[in-house]
Parts: sequence; structure tokens; C-alpha cells
Amino acid sequence: MYKSQKKSMKASLIITTYNRTDALHEVLKSVSKQSKLPYEVIIADDGSTNTTKKLVEAYQKESKLNLIHSWQEDLGFRAARSRNKAIARASGDYIILIDGDMILEKNFIQDHINDSIKGFFIQGTRSLLSQNLTQKILDGNREKLNVFQKGLMNKKNSIRSPLLSKIFSTNKNSLSGIKTCNMSFFLDDFFTVNGFNNDIQGWGREDSEFCVRLINAGIRRRNLRFSAIQFHLWHGLENRKSLKKNDLILKKTIDQKLTWCKSGVNEFIDEY
Repeated sequence: MYKSQKKSMKASLIITTYNRTDALHEVLKSVSKQSKLPYEVIIADDGSTNTTKKLVEAYQKESKLNLIHSWQEDLGFRAARSRNKAIARASGDYIILIDGDMILEKNFIQDHINDSIKGFFIQGTRSLLSQNLTQKILDGNREKLNVFQKGLMNKKNSIRSPLLSKIFSTNKNSLSGIKTCNMSFFLDDFFTVNGFNNDIQGWGREDSEFCVRLINAGIRRRNLRFSAIQFHLWHGLENRKSLKKNDLILKKTIDQKLTWCKSGVNEFIDEY
């Protein structure tokens, strides 16, 4: 894609969240400070209470962000369905996915746009924050997050370098390290495979299963390094009781080389 086309590209940032307004507040602050603002920000809210709605409304009034709140009823962990519902409302050309506990380095959006390539989806990395450092940030202490920060893990993932990114970013299809907390793709490719699989409920594998269908459809994976930097606020482990069931869905998609799921973003097309 030519630089002129990337310059005019409209990126829709999708932020997944559930009842964690303190973290979401920090994330939205980092989005507001981007060197290039996303065309729109859609909050994929998986059934939060009104506190999240009030936070979004405050940002809609006070910030320059084009902010949309997409909410669904709380019927358990349904991240796949929540993302589909949000992306069905997107009007951008390019989709960038993060979670609601990811603080973004100021060039995060620009980096994803610059590294976008037709026929590819992007998988980025993250740098993990300790519980103590996370609490300091949530308590309102303005910590400068960089490679020298105490309480920062995966330190190499906090280094932004265009030169190192060119050297170490690779195009390699695999399921290793698939995470929708730092991922991007063209909206057309998302619709080609019918988005995420709504049948995957509970934590785990909705991201891997989606990417398998992209790869089966000829959309290759680009592993981005030293670019699109983000910092993951600490949280406890999610309940993994649904993992065995979700693994079976993933296995079927791999074994049968599926490119389409029956229940996906198609369920929301007529809503908007």
C-alpha cells in the first residue's frame, strides 16, 4: 500500500472491556494522546454496569475522540460476540484491536497504520506491568513507562525502534502468541471470514480460531516487533473452565481448514 493511501486510511480502534473503569480510564487517556488519533474508538463492552457507560459519556463530552459505546447483556465471558457487535458498527477501513487494560505508547495507532500490508493481519507484542506498578498508575501516579521503568517485565517489548522493527518483524503463519490485545487487520478481511466465532464463549481460543480462518482464507500473519508498543496493566487469571470446549472448536477449524463460521459478525449486520 502506498504512503498516500496509508495517510488517508481511517483506523477504527476497538477496545474490549468489562467492569474495569479504572483501567479503561488510563487506556483512553493514552488513546487521547496518540500522535495520530484513530478515526473512531468503539468500546466493545461485554456487559459492564453503568459505571463504564458514564465513563464513556464523560470522554464523549470532554475529549476529541470519536467515541462509540457498544454494549451487550452480561451473560458471561463473550468476547467474540462483543467484538463482532462492535466491529459491525465500524466505518473505518482498518481495524485495530486492544483490550481495556492496555496503555498505548503515543505512536501506537500510527505504527499499526504504517505497518499495514494488504493480504496480512498484524500481531503485536505487549510489555507486562507488575501488580505494584499497576496499582501506582491506577492510583493516579503518572509513571513514565519505558524500558528503564522498575516493575516492567518483557522489557524488550517496550522498545520502539523503526530500524529494529524492519530487521526483526517477520511474516510467519503460526498460532504461537496469538493475542487480540494487540492486533490489526483490514475490515474487508474480517468480513471475508465472518469475524469472530460467537459459539466460543468463556475465556480462550476465540482469537486463535479467528486467525486460523484468516490464514485458511489466504490472509497471512505479520509478527510486529519493536513497534506498536503497549503496556499491560496487571490483573488476575481469568476463569478457564471453558477452555476444553473451546479447544474442540479450534481443532475443528484447523482440521477442516474452515474459513467461515456460521455464527459471526453476520448476526449484527442488519442492526446498523
